Amino acid sequence: MSGGVDMIQFQADVAATMPEIALAVGAMALLLIGVFAGDRRHALVTWACVALLCFVGYLVATGPAEKVLAFSGTMVIDPFARFLKLLVLGGSAIAMLMSLDYLRDEKLTRFEYPLLVTLATLGMMVMISANDLIVLYVGLELQSLALYVLASFARDNTRSTEAGLKYFVLGALSSGMLLYGASLIYGFTGTTAFDGIATAVAADSTQVGTTIGLVFVLAGLAFKVSAVPFHMWTPDVYEGAPTPVTAFFAAAPKIAAMALLLRVVFGPFAAAEQAWMQIIIPVSIASMLLGAIAAIGQDNIKRLMAYSSISHMGYALIGFAAGSQAGVQGVLTYLVIYLAMTVGTFVCILQMRRDGKPLESISDLAGLSQRDPTTAYLLAILMFSLIGIPPLAGFMGKWYVFLAAVEAQLYVLAAIGFISSVIGAFYYLRVVKVMFFDEPAAPFEKPIGTVNAALLAASSAFVLFFIVSPLAVTDAAGAAARALIP
Repeated sequence: MSGGVDMIQFQADVAATMPEIALAVGAMALLLIGVFAGDRRHALVTWACVALLCFVGYLVATGPAEKVLAFSGTMVIDPFARFLKLLVLGGSAIAMLMSLDYLRDEKLTRFEYPLLVTLATLGMMVMISANDLIVLYVGLELQSLALYVLASFARDNTRSTEAGLKYFVLGALSSGMLLYGASLIYGFTGTTAFDGIATAVAADSTQVGTTIGLVFVLAGLAFKVSAVPFHMWTPDVYEGAPTPVTAFFAAAPKIAAMALLLRVVFGPFAAAEQAWMQIIIPVSIASMLLGAIAAIGQDNIKRLMAYSSISHMGYALIGFAAGSQAGVQGVLTYLVIYLAMTVGTFVCILQMRRDGKPLESISDLAGLSQRDPTTAYLLAILMFSLIGIPPLAGFMGKWYVFLAAVEAQLYVLAAIGFISSVIGAFYYLRVVKVMFFDEPAAPFEKPIGTVNAALLAASSAFVLFFIVSPLAVTDAAGAAARALIP
C-alpha cells in the first residue's frame, strides 16, 4: 500500500516539475546531436534550443494554477514561479537569437553556446522554484558553472579569457559565502527546508546565528544581481565577454537571482524583516548612487551598461524595502521592463561593427542619426526609457517601485532613487547627443539583421506603448506577488 502511495506521489512530483525535466532531457538530446553533427550545425542546434525553450514555456504556462510542493517540499510551483520562469525563458531565447549573426561574424559558431545557455536556464528555473537551501544551491551552481564558460567563450581572446577567470574566482567566493550562510542557518534552525526555517525564525527572529547566516546568504545573492558592494566583477566581465554573452548576463540571470532573493526574504525570513531590511536598504542606496556616478566617466558602452545594470538593480531593490505586495509587484513589473530595455539596447550594440571587428566605444555611434536614422531613433527611445522619462516604460517601472516606497513611508529612499535617476540621465543623454549632434563617424559594416531588427522593433514598441495597456503585465505581476506574500 505504501509503495503505491509513493508511486502516486512520485508521479505527481514529476508532473509538477515537468518543465525542468523536459528542459534537462531536451538539452541532453541536443548535446548528442551537436556532438555528432559538429559545429556546422550550430544554427540548427540554436533554433532547436529556442524551440525547446518555447515548448518549456508552454509547459510552464499550462502548469498547475495553484501552489504545488514537489519532491518532499523541496521545490515549489506557484504563480510567482510561473511568472519568473516565463520571463527567464523568454530572456534566454532572445539572447540565443541575438547571438546568431555575431557568432558567425566572429567565427565562434560552436554548438556548445546555445546548450550552455539552455543549461544555465535550467539552473535558473530550479533557483526560482527552490524551497530548500540545498536545492537553492544546486540551481545556483548549475547556472553559475555554465555562465563561467560563457564568459570566456571566445577562448582565443585575452579579454574574454580574463573575464571568465575573474567571474569564476569571484563567483566561487560568493558561492562559498552563500554556502557558509546556509550551513549556519541549518545549524541554528535544524532544517534546510524553507518552511521549517520560517517556523524557527518566527519563533525567535533575533537569534544571532540565524541572522549571521542570513547576512552571508544575502551577500552571495547580492553578488549574483551585481548589487554594491558585490558588484566589482560586473564592469570587467561585461566588457570582456562576447557581446551576446554580456546581453544574456544583463537579462535572464539577473532576473532569476532577483526572484531567488525575493523567495528567500519573503519566504523563510519573512519574520526577520527588521534584520534583512537593514541590509537591503543600504545596498539599494549604494547600488543606485554608484551605478549612476561611476558610469559618468565611461567611454566603453558595455561598461556603461554594466554600471547601468547595477543602478537598475538598486531601483528594483526599493520594492524589497517596501516589504509589501505592492512592493513585490513593483519589482516584478520593473524586471519585465528592464528585460525589454536591455534587449533593445544590446541589439543596437551588436550592430556596431567596422572593418570586421566589433566596436564598443560610445564615440563610434557619432552621427548614427544620419547614417541609420531608424536605429538611432529607436536607441534614443530606449535611452530615454532607461532614464525614466514619461510616458515610456522605464518611467512606469520606477513609478511602481517609488510609489511602493512612499506608501511604506520610505521617503528618503524614494528621494535618493529620484536623485540617482537625475544623475544617471547624464550618461544616457550623452549617447543620444553623440548619435544626433556629433560629426558622423565611418558607417558600420552592415545593416542590422532580420532577427535582430525584429527584436529591436519589438522591444522599442513595448517601451513606447507600455503605458497604453500596462495591465497585462501589472496584473500578472500582482498575481505572482500575492502568491509570494499571501
